Amino acid sequence: MNVDEFHSSGLVDIFGVCPVDILKVSYKSGIELKIASVLTPTQVKDQPIVQYNGDENAFYTLLLTDVDAPSKMNPAMREVRHWLVVNIPGSNVNDGETKWSYIGSGPPKDTGLHRYVFLLFKQSDGKKIFDGLPTVPNTSRKGRLKTSTQELMTKYNLELIAGNFYEAEFDEYVPILQQQLGGAPKI
Repeated sequence: MNVDEFHSSGLVDIFGVCPVDILKVSYKSGIELKIASVLTPTQVKDQPIVQYNGDENAFYTLLLTDVDAPSKMNPAMREVRHWLVVNIPGSNVNDGETKWSYIGSGPPKDTGLHRYVFLLFKQSDGKKIFDGLPTVPNTSRKGRLKTSTQELMTKYNLELIAGNFYEAEFDEYVPILQQQLGGAPKI
């Protein structure tokens, strides 16, 4: 596994930068994410375990974003934020501050494969106040649509250090997730 998949998949064009390392991501179902693998929304419905070698004296930000909403051919809602944890001390993701609670993949029916991207950033200037970012539960779409990783990186001086991604398309779990979020999104 290497980061070349970020180039060949077009993700570097979206984010303007490429991670140098691969994040280790695993799900309770026993699935360990292999870069660019195809998974189902059912397989990724539960919050994963994310592992990396973090400097215990540094703080990190972890993001999961869908760059293909509502579809790769028409990414008019690019990006959709699925998870954001800030001020992670070292490699202790569970001790970070969750801004957007985790929601699994929910690509609408007949929109094909979506790329779901995990990105890990080092907070260049230590622990910080993330003003302007709401706290969003896993039952809300508030602030999730039309987000920008590039703007997040610039505003909060975040340095991309690691990433991983998978692709997923509609399955029988998606209507359950849509119901949890208040119904199907308006496209």
